[in-house]
Amino acid sequence: MTRVWKPSVTVAAVVERDGRFLMVEERAQGGLKINQPAGHLEPGETLLQASVRETLEETARPFHPQSLLGVYLWRSARASTYLRFAFIGSVGEPIATRPLDHGIERTLWLTPQELRERSGQLRSPLVLQCVDDYLAGQRVGLDALYTHPDALEADSARGAL
Repeated sequence: MTRVWKPSVTVAAVVERDGRFLMVEERAQGGLKINQPAGHLEPGETLLQASVRETLEETARPFHPQSLLGVYLWRSARASTYLRFAFIGSVGEPIATRPLDHGIERTLWLTPQELRERSGQLRSPLVLQCVDDYLAGQRVGLDALYTHPDALEADSARGAL
């Protein structure tokens, strides 16, 4: 029997303001790690919806995606494979009454240099790759994304889980 390979589909928000990038400090892999606001695509949502939801959950800020930065494939040391869709956008002010997601300690605004200085604390090498691609001017229009209507149906309702 052939083993089915299923990478985890994730989204990330890349937000830059005045030369600093919005990051979250989160408890993961036995310590505090730095990452873009990011998380897993959930059944019944589009990639854009996932990026908006994850950013709100992790930063308490509404996210407004403007372009696709890129699609990234990475295999972690624990042999998990991630397919990351990174989106560029802006955020609104934090919603004071909204708590941060479980495991998120705080949000940070860091320069690329500060991220490089903390490279041992980064959740994955994709964090710096996304910043470098952003700084290089990489952008793809959101119209390059397509979601078939069937994908918006709950997977569990169709027995596809």
